Amino acid sequence: MNTPEMNTPKIALVTGGSRGLGRDMALNLAAKGFDVLLTYRSQAAEAAAVVAEVQAHGRRAAALPLDVAQAGTFAAFFAQVATTLRDTFGAERFDCLVNNAGVGVYGTFAATTEAQFDELVNVHFKGPFFLTQLALPLLADGGRIVNISSGLARFSYVGYAAYASMKGAMDVLTRYQAVELGTRRITVNSVAPGAVATDFGGGTVRDNPDVNAHLAGLTPLGRVGLPDNDIGPVVAFLCSDEGRWVNGQRLEVSGGIHA
Repeated sequence: MNTPEMNTPKIALVTGGSRGLGRDMALNLAAKGFDVLLTYRSQAAEAAAVVAEVQAHGRRAAALPLDVAQAGTFAAFFAQVATTLRDTFGAERFDCLVNNAGVGVYGTFAATTEAQFDELVNVHFKGPFFLTQLALPLLADGGRIVNISSGLARFSYVGYAAYASMKGAMDVLTRYQAVELGTRRITVNSVAPGAVATDFGGGTVRDNPDVNAHLAGLTPLGRVGLPDNDIGPVVAFLCSDEGRWVNGQRLEVSGGIHA
């Protein structure tokens, strides 16, 4: 027999949820019955639009500003999270953290600057590391953490040495988090998208027909990833009860490119 606790909606926190793949994740989580708290860096209007879309699924939603490159702001951010959980969701904890926020920086190994490297470290590794650490008191036992990696951590393209290295670091961190957080029954996995037609990294995959066609030709399924419903359902699965026995894994969602 169902109890009131069993019927309480779960809550997902999605960083960078205002656009692109983050939006797709938020909407797929909502479709799977999650309430959604998403973050945005500067695009408040886009974030509000995603909140409205989540609400159209019959779920509660809210958006908070966050720059994942600024680890010094995380304590204040989670104070806001605690308030929002109480005031908007009537909850003290959330159930799933999706570390999705990111930036794309193109530069060959020889030409990558220290400033570019530091930006990528802060956004893609240091930020998620300490954001997750500070999230732990508010993350429910039996919860989920999903770290967004990249197919570029497995295969190599000129211009992404620094970016892919950070994503490879997140794959390693995922395994360690899975081991250390297992005592709280928290699962931790990484999802690694392949080439997806979004505005990420200047929108090259989406907007350059030659690049799009080349990558599609390397993919057994004959196309690049689409921003709606290619990545989000996998993230939602890992956050759901159905994904409870998947832990410490890297799931590449790339259509089989370079298989």
